[in-house]
Amino acid sequence: MDERLIESLSAAVRAAPADLTLRLHLAGLLVDAGRGPEAVEHAATVLAAEPGSLEARDVMSRAMGTASAPRPDDDPVDTASGSGDQTAREPRSPAVPTEFDWHAAESDVGETVGPMFVDGSTEDPGPAPYDVELVGIRLADVGGLSEVKKRLEASFLAPLRNPELRRLYGKSLRGGLLLYGPPGCGKTYLAKAVAGELGASFIHVSLADVLDMYIGQSERNVKELFEVARSSAPCVLFLDELDAIGQKRSLTRNSGTRTTVNQLLTELDGVGSDNEGVFVLAATNHPWDVDPALRRPGRLDRTLLVLPPDREAREAILRTHLRDRPVERIDTRRLAKATEGFSGADLAHLCESASENALMESVGSGKVRMIGMADFDQALSEIRPSIGPWMETARNVALYANASGEYDDLAKWLRKQR
Repeated sequence: MDERLIESLSAAVRAAPADLTLRLHLAGLLVDAGRGPEAVEHAATVLAAEPGSLEARDVMSRAMGTASAPRPDDDPVDTASGSGDQTAREPRSPAVPTEFDWHAAESDVGETVGPMFVDGSTEDPGPAPYDVELVGIRLADVGGLSEVKKRLEASFLAPLRNPELRRLYGKSLRGGLLLYGPPGCGKTYLAKAVAGELGASFIHVSLADVLDMYIGQSERNVKELFEVARSSAPCVLFLDELDAIGQKRSLTRNSGTRTTVNQLLTELDGVGSDNEGVFVLAATNHPWDVDPALRRPGRLDRTLLVLPPDREAREAILRTHLRDRPVERIDTRRLAKATEGFSGADLAHLCESASENALMESVGSGKVRMIGMADFDQALSEIRPSIGPWMETARNVALYANASGEYDDLAKWLRKQR
């Protein structure tokens, strides 16, 4: 009857392994049946979950005593007498320890019950594996923006390429460069071109790479990003949408955002680390929302306005986007004149729409044809410049929030647009 009950309880424990009461009852029956090693496994499982269980400790103590005691079938016999009688010796009573040896018990069941908490690693994994790119584009691949390229060359690239002249003239490399202007005008592309000019690796940092829901993790992400950049030097670390990552601390009540900006300031200053070979570029559409501390000397102290492309630049951009498409008799000069106020992204969208018109007509007629000016005229009737809302905001800033003169170049350009 006991054996059948044990088998039934064993099946029940296998079906419900988390039922500690059932497992402890089975362990007690196994002890009574003289099956100590099996009882030890079940008692140890209960103790791993409830270390303070007195009943489980009692069962474990009894099970260990039963496991060390000799079974009746294995008792030695007295064969010393020549009469051939085999007299059984008195069975030895099991020695019950006065104090349970937990270290011995853990070593006995170590393979049966694994550790409750494991780290899973034996060494420091190092910084998080953020994407480090090697870009192949240069400034010559950027259509137009000749004035922007000149300012980049004077304030950033020439000192980097000529270390002897830099030392002669005492030109410092501390600080970074902030690119700002309307959306879709090629700020990210310019940053990649700078990395290509320097032959440096490139890390694109967005809000998703930094922001985390857990307290302290966003600050750790900022630290790890700079560590990856330092280990990949020479490296261009590009902070995209800086107004989201480094928002004005006076505008937010979120303590997590404030401490993230503090950590960014610490890393830009190179406190505790050397930023040699790490060139920090940042981009934003709304520089007036960036924390002023980020734009102080030694941080992002150089500012460059990236404007919508002028007529020559628009023509160059159109030619670039039409280079690999089947076009016929496209007047890029007329298109450039008709797209005043278009950003680079708007021009790319224009070419895409014209190509779509030709494709759909080819699908309908079953005959492939070239992209012509009629397709662009139709696309121009549907597409408008996308930078209008930004210009309204920028105009208010230039008129009413430019007491320090930091947006004089923006105000000058806006006056020309009237």
